[in-house]
Amino acid sequence: MIIKLAGLFIGLVSFSLLIEVPKNFLVATGAVGAVGGLVFEACADLLQMGNVAASFFSALVVAFLSHMLARKFKAPVTLFLVAGILPTVPGAGMYRIVYSMIMEGSKLTGYYFVETIEIAGVIALAIFLMDSVFRVFKKGWRQKFMRS
Repeated sequence: MIIKLAGLFIGLVSFSLLIEVPKNFLVATGAVGAVGGLVFEACADLLQMGNVAASFFSALVVAFLSHMLARKFKAPVTLFLVAGILPTVPGAGMYRIVYSMIMEGSKLTGYYFVETIEIAGVIALAIFLMDSVFRVFKKGWRQKFMRS
């Protein structure tokens, strides 16, 4: 598990360099993605959840950490979110769809297609939910301080 975490961190820092994230945010983007990957592995392996549920909780944690770090560093949320969400994106599912279409004659194509769409949907839902939560609290904080 520690080797996976280190690999995730190094891979995400490398990806962050590739998309030209400023150097002072590299460790944070790697950490967000590594924590998201750790949550995915914990949900999928330890808690025996399916890939869809594990992806949801992983994306939820990544979105939460991205919002927190964006406020701490006064940077855009997407700076942390794009690199952090990478381990959760269903790239292998997309590969399996095409592979099963070509090699197996669509026996499992439908299954992989539905699973991939579900994972993409729960990732979008988790990001939307966390963004909404932060917007509600931000609006509440503004109203609280405006009364004083």
